[in-house]
Amino acid sequence: MQLLRIFLLLLASLSQVWAYSYLLISHTAAKSHFYVGQALAKGLVAAGHEVTVISPFPQKKPLRNYVDVSTPSIIPIMEVNKARIFDIAKIPIAFRLPLMHAMGLNLTRALMSEPAVQTLIAQNRTFDAVICEVFMNEAHYGFAEHFKAPLIAFSSFGASTWSTSLVGTPSPPSYVPHFLLQFSDHMNFLERAHNLIFTAYDHIFHKFYYLPQQEQIYNKYFPNNKQGFDEMRKNTALVLLNNHISLGFPRPYAPNMIEVGGMHINRKRQPLPQDIEDFIKGAKNGVIYFSMGSNLKSKDLPQEKRQAITETFGKLKQRVLWKFEEPNLAGKPENVFISDWFPQDDILAHENVVLFITHGGLLSTTESIYHGKPFVGIPIFGDQFVNMARAEQLGYGVTVTYSKLTAETFENAIKKILTDPQYAQQVREISARFRDQHETPLERAVYWVEHVTRQKGAKYLRSAAQDLTFIEYHNLDVLVMIVGGLGFISFAVVYILVAFVRLIHRILRGKSGKLKLN
Repeated sequence: MQLLRIFLLLLASLSQVWAYSYLLISHTAAKSHFYVGQALAKGLVAAGHEVTVISPFPQKKPLRNYVDVSTPSIIPIMEVNKARIFDIAKIPIAFRLPLMHAMGLNLTRALMSEPAVQTLIAQNRTFDAVICEVFMNEAHYGFAEHFKAPLIAFSSFGASTWSTSLVGTPSPPSYVPHFLLQFSDHMNFLERAHNLIFTAYDHIFHKFYYLPQQEQIYNKYFPNNKQGFDEMRKNTALVLLNNHISLGFPRPYAPNMIEVGGMHINRKRQPLPQDIEDFIKGAKNGVIYFSMGSNLKSKDLPQEKRQAITETFGKLKQRVLWKFEEPNLAGKPENVFISDWFPQDDILAHENVVLFITHGGLLSTTESIYHGKPFVGIPIFGDQFVNMARAEQLGYGVTVTYSKLTAETFENAIKKILTDPQYAQQVREISARFRDQHETPLERAVYWVEHVTRQKGAKYLRSAAQDLTFIEYHNLDVLVMIVGGLGFISFAVVYILVAFVRLIHRILRGKSGKLKLN
């Protein structure tokens, strides 16, 4: 009996050695963002660790070793911005950028001022690592030093200017499109010029206007942190990207920037509610699923856009599942089933679903590709434009520009995919590439989080680019020296030649004068 007790104590001590405690910050009230962080948190819990999650979405059912720190004040801030999305979409992108970052600053301040967050900060404790979402909230990275832990960042979409700067990932504008622009990696001259100018504008806006405001928030709420704001950001140990090479364009990454796209996808399809299952099964010509995501609401579409959509659906022989957030839809066709919520992942997995109509968000497009369904995209903001640019270039999607959305353009896009088998074939091929991984994205994410934790921040992964200034990184000082040196040498050679020619000219003129005197 005594030996059994000793054995159990040894097992308990081993579990304490290998289990880590993490703080995960998912600050937006956008469920599409939260689902990525939640998937990682639950993956870490399943691996035996404890995760404290700061978010506006606490678990409905308590989960062992998953500790919620609720931030409800963030929800009304996001709701105000969600209601304005369709109006903001009409604004040129250069003017949209300040509005986006103003929202980010508001979200950053709101989370820091939450009583539950302040209570957590006041606790005399540590974490083994702090995992923070990257989405216009740089001041939140200060939690890492405050809790004496390495900083791990995760992005709910692919690489962006917000994440690449954390680990020194290069982003050559000649073939890496800005994540807010609808360009592919093969840009013509005008597109490259547009990409370069907008990237430069974004960099200047960030450095001289936006980041100083985040620095003020950082200094206010983490006054005892020894690292400066810029130093803190450049010491990020790891960045996890919700992306995968099979879904996008090849581009360079620093060694501590890891793709884990698809962490949130259900690998095992769950049974659908009976009314939805019956609706889908009874569709002789297949089903189209239409959702504008969790941030955009179909009920907020202007009347003329809504009318164009309902008119188009009424002409189709397919049945349509439409995520519509009101119980009644004026003029709803007979072939349309509306609901304010659908189990999207499980619907896309159904063999009778033939097309997905989406806003082009990365979570939605990733799920659609995983389940082998082509899609029509109506991008509105953020990375939706570049996601749809990829879909068009690789041949598994068609874009309908929101400003040009009419019954005719919408119907043409739908029929283009439904009548051309190449779209379905192409998405199946890309789905096969995406699934062909030696581990699931979640397993890879959990491994790298544990690896960085075990290696105390894995400093050896840190790029030397983080220690260089803008001038040094781009070798501008060396170029100035080379150009200046060559210019000086060229000037000296020309000067000497001119002086030599003048000297010869004077000598010859002097000899000529003497000859005349004689």
